[in-house]
Amino acid sequence: MSNGSTPPASRRRARTFRPVPTALAVLAALGCAGCGAFGGGTASEGGSGPDRPAAAGQHTPKAGPDDGTAHKDDTAGKDGSRERGTAAGGGPLKGKVVVIDPGHNPTNRDHTTEIARQVDVGNARKECDTTGTSTDAGYAEADFTLDVARRARTLLRKEGVRVVFTQDGDKPYGPCVDERAEIGNTAHADAAISIHADGAGAGNRGFHVIRPGAVHAGGADTRKITGPSRDLADHIVGRFVAATGSAPANYINDGKGLDTRTDLGGLNLSRVPKVFLECGNMRDAQDAAHLTDPAWRQKAAAGIAEGLTGFLRR
Repeated sequence: MSNGSTPPASRRRARTFRPVPTALAVLAALGCAGCGAFGGGTASEGGSGPDRPAAAGQHTPKAGPDDGTAHKDDTAGKDGSRERGTAAGGGPLKGKVVVIDPGHNPTNRDHTTEIARQVDVGNARKECDTTGTSTDAGYAEADFTLDVARRARTLLRKEGVRVVFTQDGDKPYGPCVDERAEIGNTAHADAAISIHADGAGAGNRGFHVIRPGAVHAGGADTRKITGPSRDLADHIVGRFVAATGSAPANYINDGKGLDTRTDLGGLNLSRVPKVFLECGNMRDAQDAAHLTDPAWRQKAAAGIAEGLTGFLRR
């Protein structure tokens, strides 16, 4: 994932791996948190392991006919800014608002001074943003996150959900992590999710969901959202397993697929239920094969959308 902080030393040490639960075991442990899926279906603001900047020449995939980029409207934020959202249809979840935060930005690498600027995340100061990581072959995390986010947006719109993006490849860099949180707050989102891929070492594989810990410092106060964010995390884990068949990360929290952190500005500063999803590890060959496969990315988008809609229907 990569969004700007050094992981705790314990995360950088060699780990003793334990057996990873099977998909069925995880679903059973979570009570399946709604196992249906849509048909057809690093060190940073979230990950572990050092950043690997996106390779020069990598570009954001162009919008396809069903990637959710059509039918956009603009909604004014409280501060007068304009944030792009998609007009919702008349589905069963009409009136619900979801903010999707595609991690990083494909052109962050061209604005290293700007993204290195320190911002306040309540209990610390962190970089505005980072470049994100990439696969060994150079497929950039920022390209991956945008593609999956757009696919998820299409699925959510079919349910009537209004979707707001923090960025859609339309900003020169960023936005900064504090701004990403504020977009969700300003939209009064019913749920928010930040999509990433990790940059840990080879052999570390699988996905995990990060939920906010208790933070009450400076401008951060997560006390009202920790409970619903945990519920959201459970829904995402259950549906992501069911949709993708992927196992929870074998290097985070004993293979449970869940982690809690208090060092991520995107979570600390959120006033709406929010989680981060690390869809897999770009540095591991097995995970990279999935992350670079459009068919798998569609499954990932289905897992994300189904997890969000399950949470919204609760």
